[in-house]
Amino acid sequence: MENKDIYILGVGHNTPVYIDLAEACGYHIQGLYHYNSDRTGEFDHGYKILGSFEDLFSLGNLSQKNFALSQGDNEIRSSIFEKILKAGGNIPTLIHPTATVSKFATLGKGCIIHINAVVHPDVVIGDNTVLSYNTAITHSSQIGKHCYLAFDTKIGAYTKVEDFVFFGINSHTISGKVDCIGTHAYIGAGALVTKSIEAYNVVMGSPAKVIKILEH
Repeated sequence: MENKDIYILGVGHNTPVYIDLAEACGYHIQGLYHYNSDRTGEFDHGYKILGSFEDLFSLGNLSQKNFALSQGDNEIRSSIFEKILKAGGNIPTLIHPTATVSKFATLGKGCIIHINAVVHPDVVIGDNTVLSYNTAITHSSQIGKHCYLAFDTKIGAYTKVEDFVFFGINSHTISGKVDCIGTHAYIGAGALVTKSIEAYNVVMGSPAKVIKILEH
């Protein structure tokens, strides 16, 4: 029988969102882990904080255990993701019952699909990518690993999004106009992307323009 027990990693404002999602997907919350030990033993939204991330990874073998990662920062979330997998833990893909995901879409490990999200046919989504509520990925697009799409983001058709890209609230790409958004690009809230974006570029506005290039 499938193990439906799960632990939430990260205690903060986003924690109850992941509690709601995991429970909507039929999981039973076994406890929470915080980034440090300051709150160990406390309760958050009715669930006990069992310890720090260091406490968790000191256990060594995490096999037979499920985890959900509530961090919005792509780099932090990816680091924890890799550590859990290396320790034998499992990070299930969680799809809210109100979301619509085509049977012709392909989702990686540990994807998070929140309330009312829509994933069209022939979409590929990489490991550990988060689609917040009311997001939509149009057919024939590809989203890389460790990306975050804030609520109301819409990705048009035929768009390739590379790894570690962050989309702010209500950002959009136009179908057939945006071939690629490069790795670690940052798309500002409300941006309308009308052409390809280079890696590490920060863009804002409608149409979106480069305002900064991130150090790397």
